[in-house]
Amino acid sequence: MSDAQQTGEDLEAVLDRVGPRLRRLRQERSMTLAALAEATGLSVSTLSRLESGLRRPGLELLLPLARAYQVPLDELVDAPPVGDPRVRLRPRSMGRVTVVPLTTQPGGLQAYKMVVPPVTGEPDPKTHEGYEWLYVLAGRLRLVLGEHDVVLGSGEVAEFDTRVPHWFGAVGPAPVELISLFGPQGERAHVRAAPRSRRATRSDGD
Repeated sequence: MSDAQQTGEDLEAVLDRVGPRLRRLRQERSMTLAALAEATGLSVSTLSRLESGLRRPGLELLLPLARAYQVPLDELVDAPPVGDPRVRLRPRSMGRVTVVPLTTQPGGLQAYKMVVPPVTGEPDPKTHEGYEWLYVLAGRLRLVLGEHDVVLGSGEVAEFDTRVPHWFGAVGPAPVELISLFGPQGERAHVRAAPRSRRATRSDGD
């Protein structure tokens, strides 16, 4: 398909959306075709044909309509359709942990929300390829990493190479909620450093 053909098809798609948009605007304002005709100086039949798609909208027709509806011209012509903005996350179980994927693209850095329940028994550290960054949202997280055994609270962060033996679980009777950024090939989360002016201010005050 040539660029000219593609452009023509795109224009047709835009024009096809104008009629339904005009009808929606009129209905939202509880206006009859007769009232709109009086406000714009266009005939009822012309307005009806525009809304039904039987008449292609030209600038001479859209300008008085934009004035009558008090909207920008591009809202009549090129406003994109608005779908449901809600993101429907699908939690899944990975052993004892509930995981909600927050990214959908394959490969690269992956983000997850995780809910880790309290556990009994001794930690059983594992290893695998990758690099992980953990941020505790709520609760307390025990992290066993190599020779380290630490507890993180809400707002604390840990990052580590997952080739080091590691294990984590909730401390206390309640689950711990956390965000995980995981790079399966060793990708790391890049944390922006403080601006130089802020670093200088802190250094001056030290």
